[in-house]
Amino acid sequence: MSTETTVEDLLRQSAPQVLGTLIRRYGRFDACEDAVQEALLDAALQWPKQGIPDNPRTWLVTVAGRRMADQWRSDQARRRREETVFAQAPLADLVAPAPGEDRAADGDDTLTLLFMCCHPALSPPSQVALTLRAVGGLTTAEIARAFLVPEATMAQRISRAKQRVKATGASFALPPKTERAERLQVVLHVLYLIFNEGYTASAGPELQRADLTAEAIRLARGVRGLLTEDGEVAGLLALMLLTDSRRPARTRPDGSLVPLAEQDRTRWNSAFITEGVALITETLARSPVGPYQLQAAIAAVHAEAAHVEETDWPQIVALYNVLEHVSPNPMASLNQAVAVAMVDGPQAGLALVAKLDTEDALAGHHRLDAVRAHLHEMDGDRAAAGAAYRRAARRTTSIPEQRYLDAQADRLDGQDR
Repeated sequence: MSTETTVEDLLRQSAPQVLGTLIRRYGRFDACEDAVQEALLDAALQWPKQGIPDNPRTWLVTVAGRRMADQWRSDQARRRREETVFAQAPLADLVAPAPGEDRAADGDDTLTLLFMCCHPALSPPSQVALTLRAVGGLTTAEIARAFLVPEATMAQRISRAKQRVKATGASFALPPKTERAERLQVVLHVLYLIFNEGYTASAGPELQRADLTAEAIRLARGVRGLLTEDGEVAGLLALMLLTDSRRPARTRPDGSLVPLAEQDRTRWNSAFITEGVALITETLARSPVGPYQLQAAIAAVHAEAAHVEETDWPQIVALYNVLEHVSPNPMASLNQAVAVAMVDGPQAGLALVAKLDTEDALAGHHRLDAVRAHLHEMDGDRAAAGAAYRRAARRTTSIPEQRYLDAQADRLDGQDR
């Protein structure tokens, strides 16, 4: 690994911890973030030439703290205030520092920062954007490209999110224990959304965004390191690893989509599979079962089958039945329909799909028609399958998915000629 790569990885890992330290000390989110970005830039320029300091995080905190002091002095000079006023004035502007809390610079504030970015007062898109910006260390331009919106639009979204956090009067501290479990679910959901957007981009020319899936896994590892006993944290990380293990086999050289049943499983990431299976096996044995653990268990069954014909579909159906009881979800029910079809036949799967037609969450969603098409084809009804593939292709905004679905419809049309 090159020095440049080592520095880049170290800076990305350190950024949320340094930002958390500054916010805890000084309070102002915007000013702290600007100071951290300047410190990161200084490090990116200096460290490859001068070497990485013995304590990189302390170095970054010191440099960023000086930027905060310089900016404060500049603001004070412009306002013509007395030096004594500067010495006494509170810095809190956007987020109030946590009272009585000032850990050393090497303390890890990542989880606290995640809780703040995933504040329930924010909309899910704002939670995702703020998390990627403050905790993930992505630039506004990178986040905008990931979600196919103009940079100015994303900058406004992030700015509004920060102002919304300010309006809540939140302090930089973990929420009370009575709220922590609920807030943790929001944190995990945001990381899940980031991963899903990276694994299957909702729009655009690319099927997947490896940078987003990698960032979601990195953040999930960080939360796992801080909450080692939480079963759902472990479950989410296992789910990400097991799902992402398929990424090398999901596309052909031309970028076209390869469905799960046709993937070359020798190309799956065996290290991710080993880690994910071990993680979910260990956590299921000791933790109350939750939806992320169940989804990870389903992914593990797929991962452990060397060939698609060896897939233990009855076990997958049983896991989906438990998931339906623990945490009903229309998209999970759609996947369940495919599993049921593999065990009880396509008509049984189509009956489940029909029940989902009234689900608002799936109204107009291309995956509903795509699954319906697949099950009609299993049942031998090529006309119904082709029509459903066409509907699904019209409804998706992902170009690779659209091409795949149209190709399926074209294939069926060719068989009927």
